[in-house]
Amino acid sequence: MSLYSIWVLEYAVVPNYNVSGVLYGAHNQGNLRLPYAYVVIKGQGRVMMVDVGYNHRDYGKVLADRFGVESWHSPKDVLGQIGLSPEDVDTIFVTHAHFDHMGNLDDFPNAHVYVQEREIARAIWAMSQPPRLSFVSIATDPADVLKCVFLARSGRLTLIDGDCEDVLPGIDLRAAPDTHTFGSQYVVVRNDGRRSSADSWVLAGDLIYVYENIEGDGSVIGVEQMYVPVGVAVGSQTNLVFATEAIMRAAGGEVRRVIPVHERRLVDKFPSRARESGLRVSEICLAVGESSRL
Repeated sequence: MSLYSIWVLEYAVVPNYNVSGVLYGAHNQGNLRLPYAYVVIKGQGRVMMVDVGYNHRDYGKVLADRFGVESWHSPKDVLGQIGLSPEDVDTIFVTHAHFDHMGNLDDFPNAHVYVQEREIARAIWAMSQPPRLSFVSIATDPADVLKCVFLARSGRLTLIDGDCEDVLPGIDLRAAPDTHTFGSQYVVVRNDGRRSSADSWVLAGDLIYVYENIEGDGSVIGVEQMYVPVGVAVGSQTNLVFATEAIMRAAGGEVRRVIPVHERRLVDKFPSRARESGLRVSEICLAVGESSRL
């Protein structure tokens, strides 16, 4: 019996993103379509999101233009595709503090936000470095960090220190420090509610960009497949590889149960529909009694 429904909602896209950005070492291998998306989890009287995208104005727009983002749509428009509104969202899990995952926090007036304490602290540290070290803060909007301060003042922010089991029933937060960012985390949904779940989904944030990060070609070293980390990391590629192993264990070894929101081929694995803009809605699973939004 599934406790929660899960959807992946694309809200923007980079039509031509370097393959080397999503797959370490994939130099001179061209470009791909990179969707920008977030996740909605609904059930047990709750509406939750994993990440919230960015707001296409001010410095968020500057960063989006720098990275070639197109076809941006607001949370009101995107959530409306599955019959919800930003006001319906009561909980937000932020996987990391990059602008395209945390920038829209102020569009959700009723949501309580969970993020790793290390992610916020190290984001401030990174922004304090001299300009020549800007790589460590290249995708962070300082205004997004300030939003967390205001959330804290209003009692709507919880800073997590490491793993947190059952942050809500059947939902765990798992820390992956010094990987894609200094304090990344991912979300595990145990959809049968059991501790040793046979129905787990892993919402991977940017620890996994594409399926090749999990199912990479290992023939160059004489193995059938190996983990190949994402191409962008301010932490350690080694840490990313071990985080991938932890993610796969949480998913029971099933690649299909790992949900990378930047993966354009989710539509090949799950029921989906495309909007006129070309952005897609993917329906990962449905809770008992939930109607399809497709």
